[in-house]
Amino acid sequence: MLSKIFTIAIGVFICTNNVNAQKITYYKDVAPIIQNKCQSCHRPGESAPFSLLTYEDVAKRASFIKKVTQSGYMPPWKPDNHYRLFKNDRSLTNEEKLTIAKWVDDKMPMGNMSKAPKEGVKTYIEGTQYSRKPDLVLQTIKPFKVIGDNKERFIVFKIPFDIGTENNVEAMEFFSSNKKVIHHANFAIHPVADDIDIKQGADYLNLTEDDRTKYSQYFPFKKTMTYYGGWIPGTSYESYPNNFGWVMPKRGVILLTVHFAPVSKDEDIVSGVNFFFKKTPIERKVEVISLGSAGVGESSIEPYFFIPADSVRKFELKITTPQDQSLLYIWPHMHYLGKIFKSYAVTPEKDTIQLVSIPSWDFRWQEIYQFKSLVKIPKGSVLTIEGTYDNTKSNPNNPSNPPRNVYSANDMKSTDEMMTMLLVFLPYKENDEKIELK
Repeated sequence: MLSKIFTIAIGVFICTNNVNAQKITYYKDVAPIIQNKCQSCHRPGESAPFSLLTYEDVAKRASFIKKVTQSGYMPPWKPDNHYRLFKNDRSLTNEEKLTIAKWVDDKMPMGNMSKAPKEGVKTYIEGTQYSRKPDLVLQTIKPFKVIGDNKERFIVFKIPFDIGTENNVEAMEFFSSNKKVIHHANFAIHPVADDIDIKQGADYLNLTEDDRTKYSQYFPFKKTMTYYGGWIPGTSYESYPNNFGWVMPKRGVILLTVHFAPVSKDEDIVSGVNFFFKKTPIERKVEVISLGSAGVGESSIEPYFFIPADSVRKFELKITTPQDQSLLYIWPHMHYLGKIFKSYAVTPEKDTIQLVSIPSWDFRWQEIYQFKSLVKIPKGSVLTIEGTYDNTKSNPNNPSNPPRNVYSANDMKSTDEMMTMLLVFLPYKENDEKIELK
């Protein structure tokens, strides 16, 4: 133990000396950190409240940035890195934190723009978090007015498309002109035969206020489903490396369900999905499955998924894996009462495969967690999800005051609760666990 502490101390000492040994400037040292770890959210059209695109943007908030990065509050990264490391980890290293702190303490020298690193720095394109412009943008036919009456609304948008040919999908992402007013969004891509009019039916249905029987007008589109995706606060894009992916049908309908949060003023919102295609063939089709609330095993959550007022409750779901699987991503989800989320699998040989641990859940910061390499889950493994919920008045995020009894309801309002995990996976092939996800 003493040797471990000594090693850590030496590492911090060396890191500190490396930072202090050089003059820290914005363009040479700080800008790359901001670009790689902050700008995905802190730019126009994304969920953060202000932009961090320029020296001026960063310098005027320098003290605040130092405070939130030193504390670990920003950039938001909730998983326990000691439990499982992920490819898309956006937390700062100790050296990055020290660099920002020293730059602020030294009065934020700007430096020379020509000294900015050219390699290893992310660049962002307006309207997307992915690395290039989308090949196809499918969005709502016209803006939807969210009424500012402080009521939640569930709206299903029909987005027809006819793009002439099938395309191999490399990545996709939900987008909106204002993500701040959206609680979550789900979308399903449905291929539609040529003899069915994809323009028939309403452009959208208000599930909160309309007669729900009207939803039957969308049934002709739902005979099959190609793929399913979504968005929750904090989530970025979904991409498929190597020769993985799925095929976008040439003709069909996207049914996009958007859960709008309560707002106090009217907002006109345009939402949709960006698609990125690749010319290389897809040799292995990606699949997705939802476990827990509104998904597979919902009725098997134990105990019954009910959180009485003024209580802290822990629930568990166990699902037996029906086939050998290779996991690419994992996507946990709870609402405001969530406090702890954990998932792991126990193989038939009693080995434990750690998947994700989020010891301090925060609804505002969620993500599709990307594994560094494919993770094999053998057939017969028991995949376990554990969720702990705090429905007391001491929970500052509790949406009800005083606390009320909470269930998992069909609409999944923000005042209801969920215990959900999506898996993005491939049927296993030999040596998959050796495949690094680029």
